[in-house]
Formats: sequence, structure tokens, C-alpha cells
Amino acid sequence: MNNDWYIYLVRTRLNTLYCGITTDVERRFKEHVSGEGAKALKGKGPLTLAWSTKTGDSRSIASKYEYAVKRLSKQKKERLILGQLTLSELSISN
Repeated sequence: MNNDWYIYLVRTRLNTLYCGITTDVERRFKEHVSGEGAKALKGKGPLTLAWSTKTGDSRSIASKYEYAVKRLSKQKKERLILGQLTLSELSISN
């Protein structure tokens, strides 16, 4: 069983970015593509996995990073994708 948590960004056909967390990025992305994932992504395909990174073994920490990323501007999310911004630079409360 995998206890590692990941945060990811999915890009829609309209170039919007959706943020989520999971323990299996590949499985979760396939769910989004097939329409079984988040309601927010239904009908927005084609979808591409724009970015993902491991957050550790705590769902709580992953959720805090997800909240922080969702609050970022689109420009900062794009910087995250390009590697110009890292999760460690985001402020989360422990």
C-alpha cells in the first residue's frame, strides 16, 4: 500500500487548471479523463496532466498544500508547473 500523497494540476482544453491530491496520480488522472473524477472537469476535455509532486505521507499536509495552491493566481500556478516556484515557498499552517 502506498502511503505517499501527491498534489497535481490538470489543464483543461480552455487552459484552466484544476488542483487535486491523491495517493496515485496516474489512476486519478485516468478517472478524470474517463469522467469519473471531479465534477468540475466533466466536459472540459481533452485534459492533460500539467504537473504533480509528492507532498509526503500525510493527507493533512497534502490538503494544506492543495488549499495553498488553489489560492494561487493562474500566473503563480504556471510558475509552479515550470519549476520557477516550489511547494516549500508556499505558506501552509501545520
